[in-house]
Amino acid sequence: MAYTCFSFQAIHMNLAAKTLFPALAAVALMLSGCAHKPTRPTPDQTMMGPKGGPGGDNLAFSNVASTLPDGLAQRDPNDAFGPDGQLRGKLDAVYFDYDRFDIKPAERTKLQAAAQYLKDHADQRLLLEGRCDWHGTAEYNLGLGDRRANAVKKYLGTIGVPADKIETVSKGSLEAVKEADEATAAKDRRVELVILKK
Repeated sequence: MAYTCFSFQAIHMNLAAKTLFPALAAVALMLSGCAHKPTRPTPDQTMMGPKGGPGGDNLAFSNVASTLPDGLAQRDPNDAFGPDGQLRGKLDAVYFDYDRFDIKPAERTKLQAAAQYLKDHADQRLLLEGRCDWHGTAEYNLGLGDRRANAVKKYLGTIGVPADKIETVSKGSLEAVKEADEATAAKDRRVELVILKK
């Protein structure tokens, strides 16, 4: 009887050893793998610019640019056309006085720069978006936006920009800030110069 009891204990211990040791080995293997996790760099180690090491942004861009094919290396990184084929913000908007569509002398240099840009980029065109502040009715502002866009188109024509390089549209006060103060309203009285791919 003692022999039988002993043999059951031996079998039980043998089974426990067969299941326990592989489980312990798997846990030990997992723990040893976790110990070698790489450390992540801090933001200042990956940042470009003065804190990112010698040379900063310009050096990093020039190194990348030097490996690009001719033509791509000379592209301005800010010249990014959206999926709609438009480039906004490259050319300065032209601003107008309240309820006016005549181009102020101070704004004409922006249009001269736009004309030069089109001369240098023959594969591109301009979309002139006439905009108004929140004052007045929607219908009146659509008409005023149209007059502003066409005044810009006419001026560009007088300095040599062909009419087929220019499109106009009036946004009126559709995107104007409602009940805006004067400083904000003045920013809404403009013609946006949007560059289009030809």
